[in-house]
Amino acid sequence: MKNWPLWEVFIRSKNGLHHKHVGSLHATDATMAMENARDVYTRRSEGISIWVVESKHITASNPEEAGELFEPAQDKVYRHPTFYDIPDEIGHM
Repeated sequence: MKNWPLWEVFIRSKNGLHHKHVGSLHATDATMAMENARDVYTRRSEGISIWVVESKHITASNPEEAGELFEPAQDKVYRHPTFYDIPDEIGHM
């Protein structure tokens, strides 16, 4: 287990519309990671879909560089729904 790669596990719940990161585990390959994820993270039959991704394939942004990364979106005000009146009968959007 010392040299087994680390895998990130994402589960989609029965009531969910998207996968959520639920944890990590070590496995020799994708098949083993999928089986272990099922056994560890869906013991109560709460999931309908599992994704496993080897951690080395995930690229993450640096929180210290968030300003530089997200600042360009601030000059595109048309992307924000502040110019539209949403009728009350629409509800949560």
